[in-house]
Amino acid sequence: MNDKPLQISILGIGAVGGYFGGLLAERYFNSKEVEITFITRAHTEKIISKNGLKIIFSDRETVVFPDHVTSDPTTIRRIDLLICCVKSYDLEESLLTLKHSITSDTIILPLLNGIDGPERIKKIFPENVVWEGCVYIVSRLLERGVVKESGSGHSLFFGSNSLTSKDKLRTYEKIFKGASINAVLAEDIEHTTWEKFLFISSLASLTSYLDKPLGAILEKHGYLEMLKTLMKELLEVARAKGISFPSDIIETRIAKMKTLPYETTSSMHSDFIKGGETEYKSLTGYVVKLAEELNIEVPLYKKVLAGLLLKMKTTKE
Repeated sequence: MNDKPLQISILGIGAVGGYFGGLLAERYFNSKEVEITFITRAHTEKIISKNGLKIIFSDRETVVFPDHVTSDPTTIRRIDLLICCVKSYDLEESLLTLKHSITSDTIILPLLNGIDGPERIKKIFPENVVWEGCVYIVSRLLERGVVKESGSGHSLFFGSNSLTSKDKLRTYEKIFKGASINAVLAEDIEHTTWEKFLFISSLASLTSYLDKPLGAILEKHGYLEMLKTLMKELLEVARAKGISFPSDIIETRIAKMKTLPYETTSSMHSDFIKGGETEYKSLTGYVVKLAEELNIEVPLYKKVLAGLLLKMKTTKE
């Protein structure tokens, strides 16, 4: 470790950022090794500053305070690792507010829905090291400053193809695990993020398109076939990108989905229900965009995307 504590900032204290940021804050509050900063909106800053961040686990509850919480990026002096947990549609705007705090030494780790985060970040900060990552967790933001985990566990996968990142990757793996985070340093992180994308893109797209939870999709043959077709189309895109999967990947993904509660849905579906902004560009539109670039036919993805665009237009009207 350096003489100065490593500065880890979590951008976005929602269901994901609040959970993992909360575990880090719980372990490293007032630590000489690591300082944790929450970067959030003004109203959430006030709540956490006064009451702390409450995390409800399946077997316990805790209230944690980070070393710093702020909605004013100008108060942040240095960031060694920036963990981005904002919605994908807020990525660029949120990062640009930190342009004076992000130095050339800052490592950026997006934990977003979708796989387009790293390339979008690189367009803003081309000189920075950008790692790849994804998480598996069932958690909800019950209200500002209160996160509830409702699944049976969690995983955080991260990594980089950069050889120069190896020592730092191991350093942060140790920090994450020290905070009871099930962190996995993936050897082939691109494959790992695509495997998650196969799950979340198809699930988010179809739950939003049909306006139904996962259980209702799995129990009806026609809906289940649509889900499998979306996954097959996405697999074709992945193969064209040089990413291969086992022949039974769809069956294993469906089997995993069947272990989830009937009412399980996607955050994108929840956003559609609320009538607000959604992550359709990263979770559905990006597949269609990649397919067009690679000359791959994805007719169902195109149909679903058209339906989502119509739904958004109707909602606005």
